[in-house]
Amino acid sequence: MLLTIDIGNTNTVLGVFEGSTIVQTWRVKTDPRDTADELWLRFHSLLDGLTIDGLSICSTVPASLREIRHMIWRYYSDLPTTIVEPGIKTGVPLLVDNPKEIGADRIVNTLAAHTLFGADGPSIVVDFGTSTNLDVVSPKGEFLGGALAPGIEISVEALAARAAQLRKVELVKPRSVIGKNTVEALQSGTIYGFAGQVDGLVNRIIDELELLYPGSGRTTVVATGGLAPLVFGISTTLDEHEPNLTLLGLALIFDRNSGSQSFQDKVL
Repeated sequence: MLLTIDIGNTNTVLGVFEGSTIVQTWRVKTDPRDTADELWLRFHSLLDGLTIDGLSICSTVPASLREIRHMIWRYYSDLPTTIVEPGIKTGVPLLVDNPKEIGADRIVNTLAAHTLFGADGPSIVVDFGTSTNLDVVSPKGEFLGGALAPGIEISVEALAARAAQLRKVELVKPRSVIGKNTVEALQSGTIYGFAGQVDGLVNRIIDELELLYPGSGRTTVVATGGLAPLVFGISTTLDEHEPNLTLLGLALIFDRNSGSQSFQDKVL
C-alpha cells in the first residue's frame, strides 16, 4: 500500500492507496512544533494494521517537512519515498517567472487535474484551504500561474477579531442570501461572497485562456480542499469536486519516480 501525505498550513491529509483505489483517508491538524517521533506516533496509530510499502509526500510547511524527513530516516528508511521538491519528476512544466516560488501542492494538483479532467482542454483547480488558490493548467498540462486569495476561515476569523459586534459563526449555507439576523448575514456574506469571488476570477481566467488557446475545448473547473463543500453547488463555475485531488497527484508522482505507470494507466 502507498501512503500519501499532504502537509498544509492548517491540516495534514493522509491517504492510503491499494493499487489505484483510496482505501482510507484522514485529516489531522498541522503543528510545526511536532517532532519526528510525535509524527510517527500519530501516523502509526492511524495506520494500525495496514502494511505500507511506499510513501509520497508534499509540504508547504518547512518545519514539518524537516521533521517528516527525520521520521522517514528513523522509521521508514527501507521504504521507497518520493518527496515533491526540485529534482523530482512531475511532468509539469512551470511557465511562471520564478518556479521556485510555486508550492509543491499546486504542482501536484496541476498534474492530477490534467490527468483526470484535462483531456478536452484547459483546467482550473480551485483549492479551498488556508488560502483560496486558483491554479491554471494548459491543455498540455503546463502550470500557467493563477490567483491567490485569503481563505474562508481566516477571513471569518479576521472579521470577528476586528469587529466588536461580530463573531465567528458556523459556516453553513443560510436559508436565504438576505440574512434576517447577524449570524445569517455573516453566513451569507461568507458563503455567497466567496462563491461570487471564485466565479468572478474563474470567468476572467477563462476569457484569457480562450485568447491563449482558441479552439482548445471547454475549460474544466475542479474544486478541492477541506472547505470546498461550502461553496460547491453555490458557485456557478465549479464543474467537479474532487476532495482527494492532491493525494491522487501524489500517487501519480510516486509512480513516475518509481518507474511504474500502473496507477496512471488505471486512472486513465
